[in-house]
Amino acid sequence: MKFPVQRIGIFAKTKPASNKESVRNFVDWLRQKELEVFMDTDTAAMIDETSALTPGQIAQKSDMIAVLGGDGTLLSAARQMHRFNVPLLAVNMGNLGFLTDVPRSDLYEAMEKVLNQDCKIEKRMLLSVRVTRPNEKTQDFHVLNDLVINKGVLARIVDLEVMVDGKYMTSYRADGLIIATPTGSTAYSLSAGGPIIHPSIHNLILSPICPFTLTNRPIIIPDDSEIGIHLASENEDVRLTLDGQEGCEIRRGDEVIVHKAKTSLKLIRASDKTYYQILREKLNWGSKSQKNG
Repeated sequence: MKFPVQRIGIFAKTKPASNKESVRNFVDWLRQKELEVFMDTDTAAMIDETSALTPGQIAQKSDMIAVLGGDGTLLSAARQMHRFNVPLLAVNMGNLGFLTDVPRSDLYEAMEKVLNQDCKIEKRMLLSVRVTRPNEKTQDFHVLNDLVINKGVLARIVDLEVMVDGKYMTSYRADGLIIATPTGSTAYSLSAGGPIIHPSIHNLILSPICPFTLTNRPIIIPDDSEIGIHLASENEDVRLTLDGQEGCEIRRGDEVIVHKAKTSLKLIRASDKTYYQILREKLNWGSKSQKNG
């Protein structure tokens, strides 16, 4: 991260309407400190400003980016900006917020810490996803949390063949399959029975969704592995979803190739909270007082 921080990008969730005042006040506060501020089109329009840049332009010009929203806002920002190697400060303007662990009320305190160089940079693993189809253009994606292959509302059970480093691992007959990063281990994968993995431990988690064979349990794969997935059944309604925000249809004959991305996401940590404290708060785990009481 470049110090001193002088140029700040802002990527904000435009709803609910109460976010407008919060973002407006934050921009004014930054400018009072004679800091240069860059915004994307939606953020600028929300606070009635006319000067706006593309996400790529913001990432190239900024020393850091403040992402104001929920986890979904951060996932969107990460997908658009990870390749520029700019660190992101994730501020929770919504509800749960595993990734956006700075609450709205602590925004200015966290920003002061960043400006005073009292913060840390945490690297989060990303996945590179490639979808190949015979005689058609290859599609490439990056994800921070997870990718999900699942059946549609009326589709039959999905048959998926999984290869690891070119060797056959298993076939899943299930409603779908989740491949998650450690960051995504507390998201959809957790609901499917997957383990919680500390984000500093780089690996891939494969979690089948409602498998036909009960012994098909989640499995952890080394981060230097390449996973290949093939749809083995003639199922007309199967989709690949990436971080819950974008995706494409999957057909028989397609190949989905997944491996650790060459780039990573830089998150600014300005809080003294440990990862375990965040888990206790977000998952309502028992505290010492509850145990002793």
